[in-house]
Amino acid sequence: MYHSGNVAQQAAGPATGLLDPEAKGPGPDSEAVFYQRCTWCGTAMYHRVLCPVCRGSELRTERSEGTGTVRHATVVHRNTPAARNVSLIEMAEGFVLRGRVMGPLIGIHSGDRVRLSTAKDPVRGEPVFQLVDEPYRAWT
Repeated sequence: MYHSGNVAQQAAGPATGLLDPEAKGPGPDSEAVFYQRCTWCGTAMYHRVLCPVCRGSELRTERSEGTGTVRHATVVHRNTPAARNVSLIEMAEGFVLRGRVMGPLIGIHSGDRVRLSTAKDPVRGEPVFQLVDEPYRAWT
């Protein structure tokens, strides 16, 4: 029987507490995305407790360099006074996360390169990205 501490934290080991960006403290890491990498198979993942490939629970936290590619972008009109962008971003390290890309809604497409602007949007709590290259789609 466990008498002290969080039972889930004791059972899960070092993978718990990974998703708390406040634990890293202020400084250059405050605007960073942290992800997990499985120590057994090397799979990168975002906000997981177990590895989706090998089901391993030994995950280590790593800091993303903050660059990625838009895999899917859509415009959402509900529950907001203005239209907003919701995108799936494949980061350079190999994991996928949901975030918002700043810029003209019609100018965000699959394959666009992005970089992290803010790690946590104050309203939605998701990462905010900006386009690396301005879209030149006038002739397409």
